[in-house]
Amino acid sequence: MKPLLLNFLIALVFFFAAPFATAADDAARLAELDRLWNAVAQSVKDGDFDGYKATCHPEGVLVTEKQKTSQPLAKALERWKPGFDDTKAGRAKASVEFRFSQRLGDETTALETGIFVYSFTDAQGQTKKDYVRFEALLVKRDGWKVLMEYQKSPATPEEWAALKPAPGK
Repeated sequence: MKPLLLNFLIALVFFFAAPFATAADDAARLAELDRLWNAVAQSVKDGDFDGYKATCHPEGVLVTEKQKTSQPLAKALERWKPGFDDTKAGRAKASVEFRFSQRLGDETTALETGIFVYSFTDAQGQTKKDYVRFEALLVKRDGWKVLMEYQKSPATPEEWAALKPAPGK
């Protein structure tokens, strides 16, 4: 009878401890992902094209609802490069910030859902600010990489304000 009781107690410990291990794992994963999004934001602000590119999986895909397109991220990156170059040279200013409504994943995959706000001021001082609902599918391969970026419908500043800023923001 004692071995049965011992096995039961061990099972109870694992049953009740599992959520705490998962919460710790989630916290570590989210901290890593926050560092990725901070690196994305910093590379946009600095005009660091190579730094931005390093956050993307080589086989990544960009889906845009507005243009109704799907294309390799590499193709989109080349289209975006002049903006990075202008920012790096001081001819423009750019920034991006992320807020999340849902963050799912495990130790090697993640689906991040939320809104990003992208601001760009060109050499003539014209500023454009876009609020965009997005989903990002990421994989952990030599660090976290964006495998798919799905830019969905426009969002409003009010919807943006309703989402909680990431820790440290």
